[in-house]
Amino acid sequence: MNPPSASLSPLPSPDTALANVRVVLSHTSHPGNIGAAARAMKTMGLSLLTLVNPKLFPHPEAVARAVGADDILAQALVCDSLDAALADTVFAVALSARQRSLGPAPLQARQAAPVLLAQAAGGEVALVFGNETAGLSNAEVQRCQRTAFIPANPDYTSLNLGSAVQLLCYELRLAAYGGCPPVVSKAVPFASPPATNEDVERFYAHLERVMVATDFLDPRQPKRLLPKLRRLFGRAELERDEINILRGILDAVERKIG
Repeated sequence: MNPPSASLSPLPSPDTALANVRVVLSHTSHPGNIGAAARAMKTMGLSLLTLVNPKLFPHPEAVARAVGADDILAQALVCDSLDAALADTVFAVALSARQRSLGPAPLQARQAAPVLLAQAAGGEVALVFGNETAGLSNAEVQRCQRTAFIPANPDYTSLNLGSAVQLLCYELRLAAYGGCPPVVSKAVPFASPPATNEDVERFYAHLERVMVATDFLDPRQPKRLLPKLRRLFGRAELERDEINILRGILDAVERKIG
């Protein structure tokens, strides 16, 4: 299904867009799911959490399941109705696995994400999730401008609330950064400069010499051994350090047989 053709504002900067997305959890019954949702949000760069009549909040299990995202819990807004939760938003998307005869046309999560982010240029927007057991009511869905669904296995669509929030927040982050979110790694790159053609040819000559010396290769009947080895090492795109390691092994073999 294609997303709606209505004109949308250009996407704001990724940070601005994600900062304007409010995750709304309506009538959540299990505090652990609130904590899991907070964790899911923080890993994807979202920070605004609103709770509509949660059964148990604040609660130690919410903090435990947040695993370091308790700052999001601490600043969460608690409301007594969805109308109050959406009062200051300019656009809302309801997540619902059920097909409904009334209400906005459903979009797959990946289609809904850029629609929601485009509206975030004009102010805060909301992504609304329902109760773990019953989901969102028809009245709640009709307070939103769009509905979204996760295209799960049609034979088993049941999904934990925290997991659903994680999936939607991931799609939002992916859309905000045009499909390529920044990746920061503390690992030191394990690489050396690529080997030159001269380095590689010297390695092949060395390898051939050792194979002949060890009787692995009969120079009178080489068959296709050398071309196959060239193909093998060609796929590896050898680096200079790797050439040095391989030639060091060959040197050790020559010393043993010498």
